Amino acid sequence: MPDRKDLRSGFTTGTAAAASAKLAALALLGHLPAAPPYDVDIPLPDGTPWSVVVPLPDGPPWSVVVPLPDGGRLTVAVAEAAMLPGGRVRAVTIKDGGDDPDVTHGARIGCTVALDPALAPGETRIEGGPGVGLATLPGLPIPVGAPAINPGPLAQIRAALAEAAAATGPCAAFGLVAIIDVEDGQALAARTMNPRLGITGGISILGTSGIVRPFSHEAWQGAVAEALDVARALGVGHAGLSTGRRSEKALRRVLPHLPEQAFVQIADFFAFSLAAAASRGFPAVTLCAYPGKLVKMAMGLPNTHAHLTDTDFSALAGWCAEAGIADAACAKVATANTVRHAFELTRDDPAFAALPGLLAVKALAHARSFAGPGPALSLLALDVDDRPLHRSGLP
Repeated sequence: MPDRKDLRSGFTTGTAAAASAKLAALALLGHLPAAPPYDVDIPLPDGTPWSVVVPLPDGPPWSVVVPLPDGGRLTVAVAEAAMLPGGRVRAVTIKDGGDDPDVTHGARIGCTVALDPALAPGETRIEGGPGVGLATLPGLPIPVGAPAINPGPLAQIRAALAEAAAATGPCAAFGLVAIIDVEDGQALAARTMNPRLGITGGISILGTSGIVRPFSHEAWQGAVAEALDVARALGVGHAGLSTGRRSEKALRRVLPHLPEQAFVQIADFFAFSLAAAASRGFPAVTLCAYPGKLVKMAMGLPNTHAHLTDTDFSALAGWCAEAGIADAACAKVATANTVRHAFELTRDDPAFAALPGLLAVKALAHARSFAGPGPALSLLALDVDDRPLHRSGLP
């Protein structure tokens, strides 16, 4: 789906953390451009001190190029870098949400990097510091007790550190430890869904693509309409509506014969997008969604955004019972933390295989009410690992 040219994109907390990590590591390892040197004494494993020259430029901001989770790269300005006692460097990046500001827009995302003689060359250890939440409930993409750094950003930070450590030199004899922090993160988290999800003590480090694209309702709806207009103008008769980039990639694998213009990322605009596709005369429309969005579609919500309406876990528990899942598991679903958690609670039940299909039937019934009698409707339900869970109306 084309970006709106009048809106500015930003970057995620994961990208901000990766930028801070990379600049701090570059400074620690002495690979920044020529600038005033700062001598740092770092003890060798036998206790012998030796000096590393850390050239920090004269003044901020500094720019680093960081890897993105989807394979792209982005140049990010880093606001601060400073030497800390014990041979550590801390850098800070100001998170920029572009024209889609959320509670983390303007947050100061820091990373402190140090050499760790206990780590082999090339090894990294990433920890959560002050202001980064801690997972306390199941159902999240991170285990209970782990810092709230999602897998995509965690890999992104690790890749950024690896790029910084790739230069040869005496420092390469050790691995790196990086501690991510968020200034005022605990206060920011109170304005998010983290407390409800059992993430305590701070915000989550998030981002599946590394880029924040504007999420103005009017702008995104306009972009959906424009994308559908272009597709129809090119003679496309089958619209593939996905909730985001990952689901679009999965849908492309299932519908490889469709042209690029057929695929439109609708975000949370379930009702609007179906009505828009129907009004433009598309003969066929396929929806693609992960479990969380699928359940909200089955609830009949016109907009599936998490900030607008909570998931009805009582209804989901009833649908689990309708699918034939054991009563004990259904009772647990009623108090689940997330839809992912609910699926974890029921996945081992022999009747679980019927649940995605039942949800798809209910979602398609609501889709029909939004689209009217015109287009043929189908749905691809994805599991959290991108594998198809169920296909309705698809080969």
